[in-house]
Amino acid sequence: MHLKHWHYALFAFAGLLAAASSHAHPVCTVVADAATGKLLVQQGDCSTRVTPASTFKVAIGLMGFDAGVLKDEHTPTLEFHAGYPDWGGAPWREPTDPARWMRLSVFWYSEQVTQALGQARFQQYTSAFDYGNADVTSKAGELPGMMGAWVNSSLRISPLEQVAFMRKIVQRTLPVSAHAYDMTARITLLDAQRGGWTVHGKTGTGSPGIQYDAAHAYGWFVGWATKGSRTLVFANLIQDDERQTPNAGLRSRDTFLAALPTLAAAAPPQ
Repeated sequence: MHLKHWHYALFAFAGLLAAASSHAHPVCTVVADAATGKLLVQQGDCSTRVTPASTFKVAIGLMGFDAGVLKDEHTPTLEFHAGYPDWGGAPWREPTDPARWMRLSVFWYSEQVTQALGQARFQQYTSAFDYGNADVTSKAGELPGMMGAWVNSSLRISPLEQVAFMRKIVQRTLPVSAHAYDMTARITLLDAQRGGWTVHGKTGTGSPGIQYDAAHAYGWFVGWATKGSRTLVFANLIQDDERQTPNAGLRSRDTFLAALPTLAAAAPPQ
């Protein structure tokens, strides 16, 4: 690979980020080879920990399938009840199964899974996963640990740590069953992507502080992408400079997916 090609790829990606929103800024983009762990892209502040927000659903999925709380992509289907969080609107008030939970990022379904695990087992899994600071106590948060430690609360993770966690999933080095890996892969699979890439990923939208601040929202997109024998793991993080729609996580996802073929072509297989 010629250096100028790599510089062009980064320039093109920066342009896509700028085009995605004039009222948001990139925080970090990191891409690594899943087989070797070698970093192929590292742009911005990739070491500072922030709330994982809904990207933590990937970890909750692994926990739930491993513990038997979740059975397969359509079991269990849980009903919405009055009092459940419903800031996601009408779609969150519908019966929800694991596939729908991940696709629509239904917060209350996460709570039901972690409550079924119990705080002690929830903490054990998070620590065993070496997930960021692994703090699910929520001492400074609005909700008890298993009710939302991953959203603007005690749990924090950096983009580099997100990539390390995604690599553990791809390499299957976490202490969970093969079934847990298989089912989590199924419910995180996205629609067909440009360039022939098969992508598994999860968005997340949170903010600094305990109370959600839409004017300074973080937008995560994390996961892994496969084409042929090559698999990349990635994390993309942006931050809004004012309130806007769609949410920051969706814009982070769309921007990264648009740039993926260019980034992958500029980074040679390891």
